[in-house]
Amino acid sequence: MPKVGILMGSDSDLPIMKKAADILEQFGVEYEMTIISAHRMPDIFVDYAKNAQDRGIKVMICGAGGAAHLPGMCAAMFDLPVIGIPIHTKSVGGVDSLYSIVQMPSGIPVATVAIDGAANAALLAIEMLAISDDDLHEKMRDYRKTMKQGVVDKAEKLDKLGAADYIKQM
Repeated sequence: MPKVGILMGSDSDLPIMKKAADILEQFGVEYEMTIISAHRMPDIFVDYAKNAQDRGIKVMICGAGGAAHLPGMCAAMFDLPVIGIPIHTKSVGGVDSLYSIVQMPSGIPVATVAIDGAANAALLAIEMLAISDDDLHEKMRDYRKTMKQGVVDKAEKLDKLGAADYIKQM
């Protein structure tokens, strides 16, 4: 049964939103992903958001660009955590999306990650689920240890080679 819902308003958002799906798969977290527009198909959107918990969804990840209403509308109808991903826009680089998502009214929170920050959205969803799932919590600990070791390894390589040679190998 899926634990995370991934929503996007357009298939043009799919390359970004796939990054969230990839992280969830890496951790073995089941998810469902769909394209749904709060503006163009409000009846279908309302049905989806209101019935998400019945399908096992515990956290919703919503990517949206421009006016970026999808995460906020989802949070208004889904009373578990919603994470918004502002999608980069050509007109103002996604700042419009970011402002639309972070400026939610009091009482309807939407956790918001960086513009195009789908990987972090998935990691945040995993951390939320890990509160009540010890196995997932252990996977998150291992993931962080692996990240740390990767940086340590690069620092050691830089120290060994020197900056000029390290840069040449990049």
